Amino acid sequence: MERSRRDVLAAGGALGAVGALASAVPAWSWSPLGSVAGAGAGLDPRNVWDAEADPVVAAVVERGQVGEVNKLLRTWRKNGQALPAGLPADLREFMEHARRLPAWTDQEKLRKAVDFNEKRGLYLGVTYGFASGMMSTVIPREARAVYYSKGGADMRDRITKTAKLGYDVGSRNAFAPDGEMIVTCVKTRLAHAGVRHLLPKSIYWRKAADEQIPISQADMMVTWHSLPTTVMQNLTGWKVPIDAAESAAFLHSWQLTAHMLGILDEYIPASWAEADAQAAQVLTPILAPTPEGIKLADTLLGLGSFIDGSVLTKPILSALTRYVLGEEIADWLKIRKTPFWDGVFETAWEPFIAVREGLLKLEKAPGILQQTYWAFDEVLRLGVLLLLSGAKFPISIEIPHTNNPNY
Repeated sequence: MERSRRDVLAAGGALGAVGALASAVPAWSWSPLGSVAGAGAGLDPRNVWDAEADPVVAAVVERGQVGEVNKLLRTWRKNGQALPAGLPADLREFMEHARRLPAWTDQEKLRKAVDFNEKRGLYLGVTYGFASGMMSTVIPREARAVYYSKGGADMRDRITKTAKLGYDVGSRNAFAPDGEMIVTCVKTRLAHAGVRHLLPKSIYWRKAADEQIPISQADMMVTWHSLPTTVMQNLTGWKVPIDAAESAAFLHSWQLTAHMLGILDEYIPASWAEADAQAAQVLTPILAPTPEGIKLADTLLGLGSFIDGSVLTKPILSALTRYVLGEEIADWLKIRKTPFWDGVFETAWEPFIAVREGLLKLEKAPGILQQTYWAFDEVLRLGVLLLLSGAKFPISIEIPHTNNPNY
């Protein structure tokens, strides 16, 4: 039953060499014919950023309006809510455009995505937190961007804001007027534009980075694949039975999310097969440890121990990370082995899923499984606390006005 991140990504290609740089990644060859747009220029996304948001946010920063704008935008919470009065005209114009759903939005799929999210809430919580969240620390460009930008100075706040996106996309009214997903995406898009403007000014980031401007279209797609693509690969690997229509609906909700985050439609995969093919090119080969990523991973796992002081918390979180991402990545991140909990996840996780899915009756499960199943629901509870404990509510995603002040 031994599993690893390498197994999960087998269909998408083998992991590249440790420390692989962007220059070593094969030339961009994924065809826009496989995108939701069905066509496109086919430009290498590593050289494309956000032509709409970047100049607007840069102007806001240079005019010294970040504090005023963030204060106004804290009152903008619901998708259907009018933008607050007093925003700079250029920013307002951009946001009114950016908040519109694309013509290809399928409301029926969004309704069906709710069914998927409700049925698979436990697994989604685990994979978002321990596959996607921890994987971000072995995505070199993302790890460096987080570490040296303002978010790196307060990881509890940073991870809470990231968690909000995962929470909002899974809510019943995610893209509806009374939901918050559109607002979350637009604010995240503004924050990304702020990082693109500010981070190149950091001498620390420039020394470590292998790019001149962070958060390219390729970088955003890498992060995107660490979420829905990785989630679906894990669920498939765990033999979770998934209805085809619900699978397509889940993908659609994330396709919309990509669009609303400013990813061009020509880069958004139209199917899971296309998502796997693209991930094999942009995600799998670039996974590697960095000093920044190792520090971030340790910080994230340490937050769990800080929450309740439990000696069990960090070992459980460490073991789950090792199980979900595999031995190689866990070793990259210097995550210590925890023989008892490592064994529990290797032995009991997939039977636990089988029990939950009605494929295996609990009374027929071995005694050790019955005794340890409680831990998995507890892991989810701890994961939620890890992300949200101590956070300020409502969670406010804001344009940064500076880089990490500690560097």
